[in-house]
Amino acid sequence: MHGFQTTSYSSYIASLSTTSNDRLRFSFISSADRPNSPDAEPNFISYMESYKPVVKATVAKLTDYAQPPSSRLAGFVMDIFCTTMIDVANDFGIHVQYLSDVEKCDIISELKDSETELEVPCLTRSLPAKCFPSVLLNKEWLPVFLRQARRFRETKGFLVNTFAELEPQAMSFLSNGDNNLPTVYAVGPVLSVKNNGLDSADDKQTEILRWLDDQPDRSVVFLCFGSMGGFSEDQAKEIAIALERSSHRFIWCLRRATPMGPPEEFTNLEEILPEGFLDRTSEIGKIIGWAPQRAVLASPAIGGFVSHCGWNSILESLWFGVPIATWPLYAEQQLNAFEMVEELGLGVEIRNHFQGVYMAAETDMELMTAEEIERGVRCLMEKDSDVRDRVRKMSEKSHMAVMDGGSSHAALVKFIQEVTRNIS
Repeated sequence: MHGFQTTSYSSYIASLSTTSNDRLRFSFISSADRPNSPDAEPNFISYMESYKPVVKATVAKLTDYAQPPSSRLAGFVMDIFCTTMIDVANDFGIHVQYLSDVEKCDIISELKDSETELEVPCLTRSLPAKCFPSVLLNKEWLPVFLRQARRFRETKGFLVNTFAELEPQAMSFLSNGDNNLPTVYAVGPVLSVKNNGLDSADDKQTEILRWLDDQPDRSVVFLCFGSMGGFSEDQAKEIAIALERSSHRFIWCLRRATPMGPPEEFTNLEEILPEGFLDRTSEIGKIIGWAPQRAVLASPAIGGFVSHCGWNSILESLWFGVPIATWPLYAEQQLNAFEMVEELGLGVEIRNHFQGVYMAAETDMELMTAEEIERGVRCLMEKDSDVRDRVRKMSEKSHMAVMDGGSSHAALVKFIQEVTRNIS
């Protein structure tokens, strides 16, 4: 059960539906009426509350017509924004599991803009308060997330998209029986590696991959900033200058940031990039609005990944053994960047935290200079660095974790056994 449905989710589920066996079925629920509230916080809560009767009716219908007739409802698995559905699970007399890729931290809004460093049980290093997502330092939103966190204890467990070898400190703390927390199941990395996200009908994607096939191993730096990652014209120019100065081959996913909306394609790159840049770099670089990230990372030609540090992107980079340079943009990405660079030593830093409001006016975002970006790219692309060696070893561990007998495989088996106890 996921909080929001998007076109990309719908397409992915449709793809899975055509290949899945009869044991896995998908059901789209009808949209509930959106509450009309000027206040974002109660609007968010009310919106999720409005789905309770819809979900309850859908689940009841599924169980009434279950095949075989002996099938029973065993449990709910939901993401962290669907805590209201605990009430629905309780109505059916079953337990709940959470699917989560973030950690719960109790913080106070007075830490905003503070230089304070915090001791967080899940980390071995002190965490700068400025690395917390801004929403957790907001007096209006903090109570919302605290209420969400308190409800976590009503569940039977957490499914977490990580693996024990990647975050041993966190898993040790969360699994400590003295903390009276629900069981934590580290079942990652959860990745869809079928075709590596490649759309074979997209000529631009095919061209990019063919170009990569002709490049030397570990010679290309890949810049991609997620489905919501975009930049101003000024920032795009700084990135271009840095790439040209570095002399490294590159693939650059470039889109324009827009206020309160998804990024858009630049209509004319020649107008926004330094004069002559496209001609001078035509043999060593490719610019595209969007690229099949997993397929690109899987190429032996990729030597480094400049990323916004979304958790899925981090897991993909580790899976394919590609070192990452951190450039967080919003949400929890600052925490992820801190963990990769400072805690785990699996990345290098371009920027460790952001200033300004993402998706606000372009002038509100901190401008990263070409010098800073070039320095990060050069550090990232060092072929014999300690970071690269650690990433290679962690990549091997990520593959072993999901194999039969691996830590994540064992955790998933344990979770399934727990669920089946409800129907025995």
